[in-house]
Amino acid sequence: MLTGKSYIGSQLSRNETKTFKTFNPQLNAENPTVFFEATSNEVNQAVQLAAQAFKTYRNISGSQKAAFLNAVADEILKLGDILLKMYCQESGLSISRAESERERTIGHLRMFANLVQEGSWVQATIDTSEPSRVPNAKPDIRNMLMPLGPVVVFGASNFPLAYSTAGGDTVSALAAGCPVIVKSHAMHAGTGELVAAAIIQAVEKTNMPHGVFSNLNSGGIEVGQQLVKHPEVKAVGFTGSITGGRALYDLAAKREVPIPVFAEMGSINPVVILPEALRYKKEAFANTLAKSMTTGTGQFCTNPGLIIGIKNDFLDDFIVKLSEEVAKISPSCMLHPNIKAAFRKGKSKALEQDGLRTEVVYTDNVKPNYAKQMLVSVEGQFFLNNKILHEEVFGPYSIVVKCKDKNEMEMIISNLEGQLTGTIIAENNEMQNYMSIVEALQNRVGRIIFNGVPTGVEVCNAMVHGGPYPASSDSRFTAVGINAIKRWVRPFCYQNWPDYLLPDALKNENPLGLLREVDTKHTKSSILV
Repeated sequence: MLTGKSYIGSQLSRNETKTFKTFNPQLNAENPTVFFEATSNEVNQAVQLAAQAFKTYRNISGSQKAAFLNAVADEILKLGDILLKMYCQESGLSISRAESERERTIGHLRMFANLVQEGSWVQATIDTSEPSRVPNAKPDIRNMLMPLGPVVVFGASNFPLAYSTAGGDTVSALAAGCPVIVKSHAMHAGTGELVAAAIIQAVEKTNMPHGVFSNLNSGGIEVGQQLVKHPEVKAVGFTGSITGGRALYDLAAKREVPIPVFAEMGSINPVVILPEALRYKKEAFANTLAKSMTTGTGQFCTNPGLIIGIKNDFLDDFIVKLSEEVAKISPSCMLHPNIKAAFRKGKSKALEQDGLRTEVVYTDNVKPNYAKQMLVSVEGQFFLNNKILHEEVFGPYSIVVKCKDKNEMEMIISNLEGQLTGTIIAENNEMQNYMSIVEALQNRVGRIIFNGVPTGVEVCNAMVHGGPYPASSDSRFTAVGINAIKRWVRPFCYQNWPDYLLPDALKNENPLGLLREVDTKHTKSSILV
C-alpha cells in the first residue's frame, strides 16, 4: 500500500534518488519501505499549487470546508488496522496509544468542522456609518478574520497522528482557509503517507482545489529549509526541539518578507508541591507523579521534568516515596534510537553538574531502545545558578529542587524559562499563604493545574497549549483547541464598501446567521438600512 513517494497536490511523485527508511524501535530494525526525498523542484511545485489553490479555497463556504474536514476524518477511520499497525511499527508505541491518538485526531477534525460550519469564528465586527456626526462624519467600517495563505506544517516526532499529517496544525490551517504543505517527519513517513492518502481521498470526494494539501518526504533538514524560505509560504507550524524551532524562526525572520513561525518547542513543566500537601498526601502524589513521569516513556511536551518543594522532613520523605514508585515501573520503548541517544546524552550532561544527586535510576538490563527512568535532586541555590539544569531532558527524567524557603521558591520560578504548564499541589488551607508563587507561575506558563499532573492536554475550547518563549514562539496563541485557528488568519477591514460586494459574513442581512458585533452589541439580527 505504501509507495514511499511524496504527494504533490493529489499526485504521487518521486524525482530523487536520495532515499531513507523508517525504523522499528521495538524490533531494533529498519522497516522495509524505501522513501524518496522530495527535490527542490517538487517543493516548488507543491508550494505553487498551494498558492494557486488558495485563490479558490480561501473563498469556499464554511459548510464546504466542514464537509471536507469530516471527509478527512472518515477516510482516516477507513484505514482501520493498517494505520494502527504502521503507527506502532514506526514509533514503538502501543496499539492502545495508537487508538487513543487516532481518536484525538478524529475529534480535532470534527471539532473544526463544527466550528467552520457555524461560522462565527471569523469575528465579524461592524460599525455602521453616521453621516450626520459632527464635526466629522463616521464611515461604515466592517472587519473579519481572513486566511493568510499557504501554510507549512512540520510533523512532530512524538505524535505521529495528533501533531503530524492531519494533526492540530494542519486541521486548524485548513479550517481557516489556508492550503497546507506537510513536511512529513522522517521517523514515521509511512504513517504520514497513509494519512496523506486519506486526505487526498477527501480532497477529491469533496471537490476541493488541487494543491490544497501536499505531503513531502524528507530525511534531513533541506526540504524544511526550502519550504520556510519559499516566498509563497505565509506561515509555519512546528512542534519539536528548541534548536529546530528557533532555527526555523530565525530563517523565517531573515526572508525578504518575514512570516510568522508558530513553534511549540521545549518545556520542563514545573510542579510545585507545598508543605501541607506533602504532610498528608505524599504517597498519593508520589504515585501519580511517577506515572506522569514515565507515561509514554516521558516523551510528552508536558512531562513533569521539574518538581519544586521547600526543604523539610516531609519533602525528604516524599523524595524517598517518589523514588520507590519510579523504581517499580517497567521501562518502555522510546520512539527511535536517535531519541534514546539524546535522552542518554541529556542525562549525562545533567549529572556532570555540581550539586546534583541521583535519587533513583533503573539499573536492570533493558531492550536496546528502552529508556531507564531517572529521578535526581538538587539544592535550590545550585539550580538557580546553573541554567544547564533548566534544560529539558526529553524522556522519563525529573529533577527535584529543594528550596530553603518560600522566597527562594518564588525566585526559582521567576527565573525559569517560559513553560507550557505549571502545577500546584497543595491543601486548600495553605494556598492563601502562597499566592505569590501562583503569580510567579502565571508569568512563566500558559496553563496552571491544581492538584493534578501536566500530562494530558484536553482538546476543548478553553485549552491553552502554549506559553512564554521557549515553550512557544508566540505566547498569545494556542496549538490546541478551536483558538488554534487564530494563528493562520489576520484581521481585514472594509470601509464604506457596497453591501452586495461584501463577504456574506459582513452583509447587512447576515445571510449566514452569524453572531456578530454590530455597533458594540452582539447580535444575529440583520442591519436595517
